[in-house]
Amino acid sequence: MSRPRVLLADDHRIVAVGLEALLAADYEVVGWAPDGRTLLDLARDTKADFIVADISMPGVNGIRALEQMRRDGLDVPVVFLTMHAEPVYARLALEAGAAGYVLKDTAPRELLKALQVAAQGGIYVSSEMADAVFEAPSTTRPKRDPSTGLTARQREILRLLAAGQSAKQVARLLGISHRTVEYHKYQSMVMLGAKNNAELVQMTERLNLLGP
Repeated sequence: MSRPRVLLADDHRIVAVGLEALLAADYEVVGWAPDGRTLLDLARDTKADFIVADISMPGVNGIRALEQMRRDGLDVPVVFLTMHAEPVYARLALEAGAAGYVLKDTAPRELLKALQVAAQGGIYVSSEMADAVFEAPSTTRPKRDPSTGLTARQREILRLLAAGQSAKQVARLLGISHRTVEYHKYQSMVMLGAKNNAELVQMTERLNLLGP
């Protein structure tokens, strides 16, 4: 049985070598990109099953490279492995369609877990960052209307989900990654206090978010 194919992107060769050793038992490393432009070329050529990439790279950074991949129709799961512990970077990565966000100073098992979650279509964020990344973005909005802080994109996604569309269908309709849909859905659930999909749809209807 063939192993899943992984493309690595990091401007430090020693990091790439270490990652290859870590992944060798379960994955086949099919290439290394030292910068964002090479990452874009190899992403098209290698047809990797997964990409593990840094954010800070010469030329095109990892998030910009991911955005370009999505515009090019490449839906390969991308897990970022980075030193950036600021939640804003993680949110930008997830909004761009990343499958995972792992800090370089965490245990190696976090990266392996992120790849396992990505293989199942999910999103993984380092445990020490998850609460900050997925928290409601504003605590000053009126409690009587928890939808105040929802973005236009989140409202659009909620309307489609409430209309019976799946996350993958919403992604196709809006021309975005299904993981981007899942990220916005999760953010909306946190903001609205919904515990599951059914509650999210009910709150969408109750708060009159479906539009005219």
